Amino acid sequence: MRLWRRQWTAGGTEALASVGPDGSDCKLSVEQLRQLAEVLDEGPVVHGWDDARWTLARVAEVIGRRFSVSYTLRGLSYLLHRLGCSQQVPTRRAIERLPEAIAGWHRGRWPSVRG
Repeated sequence: MRLWRRQWTAGGTEALASVGPDGSDCKLSVEQLRQLAEVLDEGPVVHGWDDARWTLARVAEVIGRRFSVSYTLRGLSYLLHRLGCSQQVPTRRAIERLPEAIAGWHRGRWPSVRG
Protein backbone atom coordinates (compact mmCIF):
# COMPACT_ATOMS: atom_id res chain seq x y z
CA MET A 1 0.00 0.00 0.00
CA ARG A 2 1.25 3.48 -0.78
CA LEU A 3 2.54 5.74 1.98
CA TRP A 4 -0.13 8.39 1.45
CA ARG A 5 -2.87 5.77 1.72
CA ARG A 6 -1.41 4.34 4.95
CA GLN A 7 -1.21 7.88 6.39
CA TRP A 8 -4.79 8.61 5.34
CA THR A 9 -6.03 5.31 6.80
CA ALA A 10 -4.22 5.96 10.08
CA GLY A 11 -4.97 9.66 10.52
CA GLY A 12 -7.52 10.86 8.00
CA THR A 13 -7.09 13.93 5.82
CA GLU A 14 -5.17 15.77 8.58
CA ALA A 15 -2.39 13.18 8.24
CA LEU A 16 -1.98 14.17 4.59
CA ALA A 17 -1.31 17.84 5.37
CA SER A 18 1.99 19.21 4.12
CA VAL A 19 4.82 19.32 6.64
CA GLY A 20 6.72 21.92 4.62
CA PRO A 21 9.44 21.68 2.01
CA ASP A 22 11.66 18.65 1.98
CA GLY A 23 15.43 18.82 1.87
CA SER A 24 18.35 19.13 4.18
CA ASP A 25 18.79 21.86 6.75
CA CYS A 26 21.27 24.65 6.12
CA LYS A 27 24.81 23.67 7.10
CA LEU A 28 25.48 27.15 8.50
CA SER A 29 23.89 28.62 11.60
CA VAL A 30 22.08 31.96 11.54
CA GLU A 31 25.18 33.60 13.04
CA GLN A 32 27.44 32.01 10.42
CA LEU A 33 25.12 33.24 7.65
CA ARG A 34 25.40 36.76 9.08
CA GLN A 35 29.20 36.45 9.14
CA LEU A 36 29.17 35.14 5.56
CA ALA A 37 27.19 38.19 4.43
CA GLU A 38 29.83 40.42 6.08
CA VAL A 39 32.63 38.50 4.36
CA LEU A 40 30.95 38.89 0.98
CA ASP A 41 30.47 42.62 1.59
CA GLU A 42 34.21 42.98 2.31
CA GLY A 43 34.99 41.74 -1.18
CA PRO A 44 37.32 39.05 -2.52
CA VAL A 45 40.45 41.24 -2.54
CA VAL A 46 40.40 41.36 1.28
CA HIS A 47 40.39 37.55 1.28
CA GLY A 48 43.36 37.05 -1.01
CA TRP A 49 42.16 37.28 -4.61
CA ASP A 50 43.58 39.85 -6.98
CA ASP A 51 40.32 40.95 -8.59
CA ALA A 52 37.00 42.15 -7.23
CA ARG A 53 34.90 39.24 -8.44
CA TRP A 54 33.18 36.68 -6.24
CA THR A 55 32.74 33.32 -7.91
CA LEU A 56 30.97 30.30 -6.48
CA ALA A 57 34.32 28.52 -6.13
CA ARG A 58 35.79 31.43 -4.21
CA VAL A 59 32.79 31.68 -1.89
CA ALA A 60 32.96 27.91 -1.31
CA GLU A 61 36.64 28.22 -0.41
CA VAL A 62 35.98 31.03 2.05
CA ILE A 63 33.18 29.04 3.68
CA GLY A 64 35.45 26.01 3.93
CA ARG A 65 38.29 27.99 5.49
CA ARG A 66 36.16 30.02 7.85
CA PHE A 67 33.45 27.57 8.92
CA SER A 68 34.93 24.15 7.99
CA VAL A 69 31.84 23.39 5.92
CA SER A 70 31.78 22.27 2.31
CA TYR A 71 29.14 23.06 -0.29
CA THR A 72 28.72 21.93 -3.87
CA LEU A 73 28.64 24.82 -6.30
CA ARG A 74 24.97 24.17 -7.01
CA GLY A 75 24.11 24.03 -3.31
CA LEU A 76 26.08 27.22 -2.75
CA SER A 77 24.18 28.89 -5.58
CA TYR A 78 20.89 28.04 -3.85
CA LEU A 79 22.24 29.29 -0.51
CA LEU A 80 23.38 32.61 -1.95
CA HIS A 81 20.04 33.05 -3.70
CA ARG A 82 18.23 32.51 -0.38
CA LEU A 83 20.51 35.16 1.14
CA GLY A 84 19.39 37.62 -1.53
CA CYS A 85 22.55 37.50 -3.65
CA SER A 86 22.23 37.41 -7.40
CA GLN A 87 24.49 37.18 -10.42
CA GLN A 88 25.78 40.58 -11.26
CA VAL A 89 27.05 42.27 -14.39
CA PRO A 90 29.73 44.95 -13.95
CA THR A 91 28.24 48.43 -13.76
CA ARG A 92 31.23 50.04 -15.45
CA ARG A 93 33.00 49.15 -18.66
CA ALA A 94 36.73 48.50 -18.67
CA ILE A 95 38.89 51.56 -19.33
CA GLU A 96 40.89 49.51 -21.84
CA ARG A 97 37.78 48.79 -23.91
CA LEU A 98 38.28 49.45 -27.64
CA PRO A 99 34.95 50.07 -29.37
CA GLU A 100 36.56 49.84 -32.84
CA ALA A 101 38.00 46.41 -32.08
CA ILE A 102 34.64 45.21 -30.75
CA ALA A 103 32.82 46.48 -33.84
CA GLY A 104 35.39 44.74 -36.08
CA TRP A 105 34.93 41.50 -34.17
CA HIS A 106 31.16 41.74 -34.56
CA ARG A 107 31.47 42.33 -38.31
CA GLY A 108 34.21 39.76 -39.03
CA ARG A 109 34.22 36.99 -36.44
CA TRP A 110 30.73 36.95 -34.92
CA PRO A 111 28.91 35.69 -38.06
CA SER A 112 31.12 32.58 -38.16
CA VAL A 113 30.70 31.96 -34.41
CA ARG A 114 26.97 32.45 -34.57
CA GLY A 115 26.61 30.03 -37.46
